[in-house]
Amino acid sequence: MKRGDCLRKYKKRIWFLTGILIFILISIIVGIVQYNKDLPKDISYESPIYKTNDLQFVYDLTYQHQDERVMEQNLMQEALRIIDNAQQLLLIDMFLYNDDYDREKGTYPNSAQQITDALINKRLSNPALPISVITDSMNTLYGSNDSIFFEELKKHDIQVIITNMKPMRDSNPIYSSIWRPYLQWWKPSQNGFLPNAFNPDGGKASVGSYLDLLNFKANHRKIVMNESQALITSANLTHDGSSFHSNIGFVVQGGILTDLYESEKAVAELSDVSLPDATFESDTTEGELEVKLITEGKIKDAMLQALTAANEQSTVKIGVFYISDRDIVKALKDAAGRGASIQMILDPNKDAFGIEKNGIPNRQVAAELMKEENIEIRWYDTNGEQYHSKFLMVDYESETILIGGSANFTRRNLADYNLETNLHIKMPATHNVSKEVHTYFERLWTNEDGIYTVEFEQYEDQSLWKKVFYRFQEWTGLSTF
Repeated sequence: MKRGDCLRKYKKRIWFLTGILIFILISIIVGIVQYNKDLPKDISYESPIYKTNDLQFVYDLTYQHQDERVMEQNLMQEALRIIDNAQQLLLIDMFLYNDDYDREKGTYPNSAQQITDALINKRLSNPALPISVITDSMNTLYGSNDSIFFEELKKHDIQVIITNMKPMRDSNPIYSSIWRPYLQWWKPSQNGFLPNAFNPDGGKASVGSYLDLLNFKANHRKIVMNESQALITSANLTHDGSSFHSNIGFVVQGGILTDLYESEKAVAELSDVSLPDATFESDTTEGELEVKLITEGKIKDAMLQALTAANEQSTVKIGVFYISDRDIVKALKDAAGRGASIQMILDPNKDAFGIEKNGIPNRQVAAELMKEENIEIRWYDTNGEQYHSKFLMVDYESETILIGGSANFTRRNLADYNLETNLHIKMPATHNVSKEVHTYFERLWTNEDGIYTVEFEQYEDQSLWKKVFYRFQEWTGLSTF
């Protein structure tokens, strides 16, 4: 080979390697910046404390009683009541708003249509009422499909906001560091040819929508509010496939509504949309309950603070769909080590909308926690549906801390990646709300008047590879939990 040809070949290799190096450096820099960037204004928010006695604990339960399936549905009724009573303002923020599920796996109530009809009827009866619906782009398959529900709402002059999650930090930096500089420009198309991951009968997905989906972050909030009351819940009330899940929620009123609405304004601003101004009832200064709004990372701060204060005179009760966050797991172990008595009801993570799951992450975390003294775990006895509740309750000598809402106990939910809304309640241990939640928990724990929970051994999983896989997923963000 001639010397000139060798030189040209050498230069090509240098340029090729330089290009690869630049590609990698750009990805690393983008990944670091997007993983650590400042949060948008009023995201990860903690409100002032409001004193009140006006708070209601609400829940849905699906269980077996004498070989029959029983469904106690209360949350949907509360949501419809709040919609019907709206006079000055109406806002819904729901993660899932669709009727997507595999219809060969079962049949569900038309929850999305019920809420849609209620909103439209409210618009027809009160044409001047500001009505806003905030949701996640998952409901349009990340831009590949139109939503029949959103089109109906828009036709009736109801504001629909698809949350833009790009201003939020990236929970999946290995992937997002490549997606941000190189792949996000591949826009979703409504002429997709790929299978729909959420509904085999639904519209096809485009390459761009799947590229967006792999960022694994969402507006996961679940709120229904008017000018006088709000429901903060763990339930996707506008999703047909979630209709039979067991969930919890709180109906609140008073000054905290101002903070809740401001936190929703912050979400709308992510999409460069402004919610209308609104006024709410003045603060109440009397009441045994101290309530405050906490969102995103402030939820984790509050949970860790509550667990850190637990000792041998404390009891901890947890009901949650997903638990995987390592700081929360450590805090539970430490609390148990100090003598706190801990009882947990977990979903076995065995199925989702007819699709079989492998038990990650709950079974792996449960196997770890059950090695500790003072920790007891039972599984909710699901049959196609999910135990979708998300709450932590800590009893001290004379007071109770209760934290609940949309946030699972996972890194994505608690570390400022997803959008989440919870309520933090501090109350005397003798307060009726505390008693109601204890009664609810004991009913499930002891299988009073039905079959709700089963022993830990029924879904025990000591598999090493699943434990390693869970820890890898939690550490990297390469997970759907």
